[in-house]
Amino acid sequence: MNHLLTIDELGADGIDDVMRTTDTFAEVNRRPIPKVQALRGKTVVSCFFEDSTRTRLSFETAARRLGADVMTFSAASSSLKKGESLRDTVETLEAIGADAFVVRHRSAGVPTQIASWSRAKVVNAGDGQHEHPTQALLDCYTLRTHLGDLHGKQIVVVGDIKHSRVARSNIAAFTALGAKVKLVAPATLLPASVGEWPVEVTHNLDGALDDADVVYLLRIQQERTDQALLPSLREYSAGFGLDAKRAARLKPGALIMHPGPMNRGVEIAADVADAPNAVITEQVANGVAVRMAVLFLMLGSGDLNA
Repeated sequence: MNHLLTIDELGADGIDDVMRTTDTFAEVNRRPIPKVQALRGKTVVSCFFEDSTRTRLSFETAARRLGADVMTFSAASSSLKKGESLRDTVETLEAIGADAFVVRHRSAGVPTQIASWSRAKVVNAGDGQHEHPTQALLDCYTLRTHLGDLHGKQIVVVGDIKHSRVARSNIAAFTALGAKVKLVAPATLLPASVGEWPVEVTHNLDGALDDADVVYLLRIQQERTDQALLPSLREYSAGFGLDAKRAARLKPGALIMHPGPMNRGVEIAADVADAPNAVITEQVANGVAVRMAVLFLMLGSGDLNA
C-alpha cells in the first residue's frame, strides 16, 4: 500500500487485504501487553488541522502499539501561524524524519496534495466533505464480525449525507463489497450528485427500517454549513431520528451504527445508543486494529516482529 487517500484506490481486493491484516492486529490487541515492534524505527506524524478525538487518538495508539515513534503536530502552535506555507511545513516535518503523515483537514484534497509533495506515506484521516477511508474500513470490519459477507446486505444510512465524508467513503466500501445501500435524509441534506451514486434514496425512514440489516446514523454537521437547512433539530429528530419505537421495528440481528460524535436525542435516542444491538463503542475499538493494519501495510516489512 503506497498511500490511503480514498476507498476507490483499494477496491474490494484491497479492502479484503486490510480486513485480513486487521484480524492479526485484533489478536495483538487482546494480549496482556498489546504491542509488537513491526514499525520500530519508523516515525508517524499526526497532522490534524481539525478537532478530533476518536480518529487522532486511535491512529496515535495504533502507531505506538506497532513500535513507531509518534510526532503530534499542532497547527495552532506551529509556524503556520507565522505565515509558513503548508508545503514548507510538510517538508520540515519530513526532514525531521517523518515516514508517514496522518492528515485531517477541513479542505478536500489536502492529503492528496501532501502526498504529491512528500516521499512519506500519507493517510487521509478526513478531508473536508470528501472522504474518510479508515472510518469506512473499521465499519466494514465491525460489520464482518457480526454479519460475515456483506454481499446482499441492506444498509440504511440516515442523516446529513450532504456534508458527510464518512457517508462517501462508506458508500464506496459497502457497495464494493456487494451491499445494497439506501440513503434516508431530507432533500436539503442530500448532495446534488446523489443521483449518480449506486444507492437508493428515500425521505421515509419508517419505510426503510423493516428490511435493514444495518442502520447507520450520521449527525447534523452544523460546523460545515452556515445555511438554514432544517426548520429545527426537534423537527429533524421527529422525522429522521432513531428512537426506541423505530428501533423496535428492526428485524432480529439488525445492527445500529454511528461514527461519532453522537448528538444523543437528535439523530439517535440515548437508550437506543446503549442498546445491545448498537455497536458504536465496538466501532471505536476496532478502529485501533484497522489503523494498525493500514500503517503496517504502508510501512511494515511483512514481519510483525521485524
